[in-house]
Amino acid sequence: MKCSLLVLAGLVVSIVLFGVWFISLIPPLPESYSRMKETSPSGLPYLTRDTIASRGKILAVVTSTGQIGSSGKSTGFELTELSRAYYVFQANGFEVDVASPLGGTPPVVIDGEDMTEYDYAFLNDTSAQAKIKGSIPIQDVDPSAYAAVYFVGGKGAMFDFPNNYFIQSIITEYMESGKVVSAVCHGPAALANVRLGNGQFLLSNRQVSCFTNREELLLIPEAKELFPFLLQDKLIENGAKFNEGFMYLNKVSRDGNLITGQNPWSTWEVAESVIQQLGYTPKDRVFTKEENTISVLEKLEAKGYADAKVALDTLCRQNPTAFDGRLVAMHGIVAAMDFDLKKVFRLTRLLSYSQKYIRGR
Repeated sequence: MKCSLLVLAGLVVSIVLFGVWFISLIPPLPESYSRMKETSPSGLPYLTRDTIASRGKILAVVTSTGQIGSSGKSTGFELTELSRAYYVFQANGFEVDVASPLGGTPPVVIDGEDMTEYDYAFLNDTSAQAKIKGSIPIQDVDPSAYAAVYFVGGKGAMFDFPNNYFIQSIITEYMESGKVVSAVCHGPAALANVRLGNGQFLLSNRQVSCFTNREELLLIPEAKELFPFLLQDKLIENGAKFNEGFMYLNKVSRDGNLITGQNPWSTWEVAESVIQQLGYTPKDRVFTKEENTISVLEKLEAKGYADAKVALDTLCRQNPTAFDGRLVAMHGIVAAMDFDLKKVFRLTRLLSYSQKYIRGR
């Protein structure tokens, strides 16, 4: 009995010490973070340099649902999934209109941990905010006015996208006429029940990605009870060939004029894939610190620590500030929540190795 208690006490102490050490590896927020909140569109070189003449319009659709079922938990559209795509479309010559099932001001989810200068610029963009506050009721949208449609994620989309007649009508028209249909994270809920003119489900035999069951259930264990369905299950049920990427990392599926992304970290690639599908080369831009870090984490998952270390070295030798240790730490915490101790070890090892760049800034 005494031996067992000693072992247990030793284990508890080890876990506590590991936790303290892990926390010490998390870099503080940079001094520039407070200034980032003041960013305006005019302060983004991506938007102001080498501007492109008008090429048309793209419709972004957001949810009008502000609560997850009867749970009392608030929801809405994910700000970062709109803001980043909005600026990709705008920088590439496309005006963006915003629509929602009910019109007017839709509920929004803002995750402070994920905000970048683009997202704060969007909040400070009077034109963009006016379009959100005056979002067009989806029934009043003229589909012929747009070259593409983009369905923004957010858990509210699970409730008011799947069975909306006007959403389904726009998707069917666009798919059958060759216009681009795109969606990210929970946005593909808009595709779930769409049938084409021949009566078949749009999703039948199509490559699709969305927020996965694993991602959903880890964050919301009771998701099966709260949502009408799990999105991955529903898409597969209606014929999709589901492409699942690594948890909380970028994954985009392209199937002709249908483009879908797995989660918020897929937003940039989804938006630029829309531009490519429309026949244009996306405008050059500097990748964000978040994108660079996600790329290194993808190496870690796909190839292992050695390859991730090389990718990190290559990135940080060019620019030591281009890597986000806080994001790596977040993924480590998520791995711990998933009881994936091997992944926790790999991520902690990578975070520890990155200190020579983070501390040397």
